[in-house]
Amino acid sequence: MRVVIQRVKRASVTIGNKITDEIGSGILVLAGIEETDDMSDVNWLSSKIVQLRIFNDEAGVMNLSVMDTGGSIMVISQFTLHAKTKKGNRPSYIKAARHEIAIPLYENLIKKLSELTGKKVATGEFGAMMDISLINDGPVTIIIDSKEKE
Repeated sequence: MRVVIQRVKRASVTIGNKITDEIGSGILVLAGIEETDDMSDVNWLSSKIVQLRIFNDEAGVMNLSVMDTGGSIMVISQFTLHAKTKKGNRPSYIKAARHEIAIPLYENLIKKLSELTGKKVATGEFGAMMDISLINDGPVTIIIDSKEKE
């Protein structure tokens, strides 16, 4: 599972010209699920996401997590995070999980993040054409892949 985490001042998701969810200060998580992902990836990543110290403390040092700040989380599914571009100019998405694998893992990621934070997690709609608006704070953008634990 690969995620792109963006620290945001606010973010919203629009589907069919209607804002369907939004958050204030917190993190926007773009989540790409791979065929080989399972619940161990969800558990590891969700724990990493909520504990990632990317918010400034009173000294202006990135020392606080979204849990520490009471910030919000929005999760958007994005299969294109698994694009392979080695050959040619048209990306291949062969490693991206099919719906029957991806949807339960996406839903479990949202559920786990909600459990860990004790807050509702804002979401998009899996497989929908969405417009995502955000004010990137910093900007701070982090990429984490559960297959590349360091």
